[in-house]
Amino acid sequence: MVARGLTKIYDTGGHQVHALSGIDVEFHRGAFTAIMGPSGSGKSTLMHCLAGLDVPTSGTVHLGRTQITGMPDRELTLLRRDRIGFIFQSFNLLPMLTAEQNILLPSQIAKRKIDEQRLEHIVDVVGLGDRLTHLPAKLSGGQQQRVAVARALLNAPEVVYADEPTGNLDSRSGTEILTFLQDSAKQMKQTIVMVTHDPVAASYADRVVFLRDGRLVDEVTEPTAEIVSEHLLKLEA
Repeated sequence: MVARGLTKIYDTGGHQVHALSGIDVEFHRGAFTAIMGPSGSGKSTLMHCLAGLDVPTSGTVHLGRTQITGMPDRELTLLRRDRIGFIFQSFNLLPMLTAEQNILLPSQIAKRKIDEQRLEHIVDVVGLGDRLTHLPAKLSGGQQQRVAVARALLNAPEVVYADEPTGNLDSRSGTEILTFLQDSAKQMKQTIVMVTHDPVAASYADRVVFLRDGRLVDEVTEPTAEIVSEHLLKLEA
């Protein structure tokens, strides 16, 4: 995943807001990257443009050899379905379906053959083996988010975007989700890009990139919560 010269300008009644200002960034296969920055720095806008959920004003985004900027809506919809996974702060589970049915739903909609071995491995790693027949209402918040993570990873997407994936979870459940994302990057070579405001969450990543005023201004490899906090404080000063 590569972005070059990415800009996003919003026109708010005669006043232009530069949400992104010429960002160049790469996300390597099998790496877990966190995107951080002060409120209004452009974190979510960047992720939405990278994922094809928003259209940049200028610049390019490539997923592998495919340029997604300028792609027709129908092709973009298929690309998101087939090659990208999403994990959101809200779990987005269908309440009338069991945990297993929620996990399988995107594959069934796409008429894609289920990789039973991968399904079994993911269910085992996220610890949902005894919860597959439960409806979301019978699951804790952490369990619901684990269903959402399993759903995002099942089809082995080229990249998974996680937007504040632990924002609605208690610290124990959040730790479980972050550990699984970390393990997915290491063991399954899954590329993960996570937006977060939490230095502890970011410390699970291999690399943290920092935005301020729509620009990429800093990055840290082998992050700890303390190092991330120090960098954030400098940006907010």
